[in-house]
Amino acid sequence: MILPEILAVLMVVAVCGFLFFGYPVALTLGGVSLAFAALGHLLGAMSFSFIGALPARVYGVMTNDVLLAIPLFVFMGVMLERSRIAEELLETMGRLFGSLRGGLGISVVIVGTLLAAAKGVVGATTVTMGLITLPAMLRHGYDKALAAGTVAATATLAQIFPPATVLVLLGDQLSTAYQAAQLSKGIFAPASVTVADLFAGAIVPGFSLVAMYMLYLVFMAVFFPKTSPAIPPEPGAPKGFALARRVIEVLVAPLALILAVLGSILGGIATPTEAASVGAVGAILLTARRARLAEALGPTVQKTTQITCMIFVILIGATLFSLVFRGLGGDDMVHRALGNLPGGVAGAILVVMVAMFLLGFVMDAFEIIFVVVPIVAPALLAMPGVDPVWLGIMMALNLQTSYLHPPLGPTLFFLRGVAPPEITTWHIYVGVIPFVGIQLFALVVLWYVPGLATALPQAIYGGR
Repeated sequence: MILPEILAVLMVVAVCGFLFFGYPVALTLGGVSLAFAALGHLLGAMSFSFIGALPARVYGVMTNDVLLAIPLFVFMGVMLERSRIAEELLETMGRLFGSLRGGLGISVVIVGTLLAAAKGVVGATTVTMGLITLPAMLRHGYDKALAAGTVAATATLAQIFPPATVLVLLGDQLSTAYQAAQLSKGIFAPASVTVADLFAGAIVPGFSLVAMYMLYLVFMAVFFPKTSPAIPPEPGAPKGFALARRVIEVLVAPLALILAVLGSILGGIATPTEAASVGAVGAILLTARRARLAEALGPTVQKTTQITCMIFVILIGATLFSLVFRGLGGDDMVHRALGNLPGGVAGAILVVMVAMFLLGFVMDAFEIIFVVVPIVAPALLAMPGVDPVWLGIMMALNLQTSYLHPPLGPTLFFLRGVAPPEITTWHIYVGVIPFVGIQLFALVVLWYVPGLATALPQAIYGGR
């Protein structure tokens, strides 16, 4: 291994090391990259003039039309967090399914799925679900670990269900990588993969994952009935036609918002950015019906600004990291390494998936998308038979586990912060382990049945 490639490997190791010890992500990426660029220049491994390309790249990031959807989707999710939609949904769904053993758990999964599709932000969904559903499940005698695991796993559905911010970022990164892969093969009129493709590709795997969650809860209710008891009916609660009418009333608003956003994207009526603006306005209207808008708007804008700035600062740091890594010849090294692995294409993808899963212990999804995907995706997409939509959904499902698995999954910390005192960290860790297993099983199913991710985009867009 020549000197530049040694420095490229050491730079990756240094970044992982600093992140493991808790240094800020953006500062770590930028600082380590600058240090290795200077070291490479001094050792003659690269020219420091490479850094001169950074301003143009940052300008490209900040003017990227696709990434403009991020603050709008974040605003939509945070605004909906301040409405009372989640409380109304849980109350109504609890009455609908609560008389069954495990019914409240199934209600939580249904509500979490709707919130995931409406919000697209894992942190907001976790906090909302933790504050509302955990106390209800404990009050009705649910096992603490099962309750904590159900809430945590359901909240991470916001990572895979459109309009997940992770899918927007993955779509942007994979689009660039897919075009680079085609250009490397001499295709000078490259096809593209878009955020809309990933949104369409995520729908069937997302609902499949929800079905697996529900099957697990049914299994627990049947074979371990004490973990998920039925809820006794409340006196005076609506029944029959009155309950059906209440269910319809509660579902109309969130479903209309979801259909307006996703329907306009999948139908080709609006771009993701335009649809995100529709979602933001819709969230304002829904919140105005249930709360004082003046009190919600200020905190929503502030939190949206914080989350958006965090994402873009990390992206700029990752842009510098990718630039220096390429200057040291790291991208060529990755291409050779993946191409020479035993097992061919399957072996290369398996190694990348395992590496992303393991990196999830020390890095969150945004960091992995910005740091790892630009390095490995061009090499994988240049290999024969690798569909970019399938690869993107595989990565999204894999990254979903980074939010969930112990000990550093962000969802676990979000939930720990809002959980009742009787829920310990141990309960949360034990509770999520079966759901991590379900997610890994879903990855295996998607590996062998890629049509789950590719069939719907091909049907809608004709294999674009």
